[in-house]
Amino acid sequence: MATFTLSATLPRSYDDAVEAVRAALGDQGFGILTEIDLKATLKTKLDVDVAPQVILGACRPALAYEALNVDPSIAAVLPCNVVVRALDDATTLVEAFDPDAMMGLADNDALHAVAADAKERLTAALAALTQEK
Repeated sequence: MATFTLSATLPRSYDDAVEAVRAALGDQGFGILTEIDLKATLKTKLDVDVAPQVILGACRPALAYEALNVDPSIAAVLPCNVVVRALDDATTLVEAFDPDAMMGLADNDALHAVAADAKERLTAALAALTQEK
């Protein structure tokens, strides 16, 4: 099975993890453009219960601009989605869309450097989260 995410499992509560993810992404130059509370949305729209989880639309403007200059259609897969999901009261999973998987959708040699930079930064943010006490 092919993987399309980068992930980290954190020994921390959901609320604490969401704030830590925001900070780790910020340290790598990403801002949060969008936020979708999946738990609340699915409860409202379908009256179903799911674990607390949020999709953060993370963007590093310089990388987005560089990618858009190469291929304006790349906007269809921007921003980088990062999901924070509670596994239980003390454990949270963080998953980010792997920029390498994006290259499978928009294979363009000029975009590989942009994707590599994004992947390096997302990987560093996840690594920072797992190294925190």
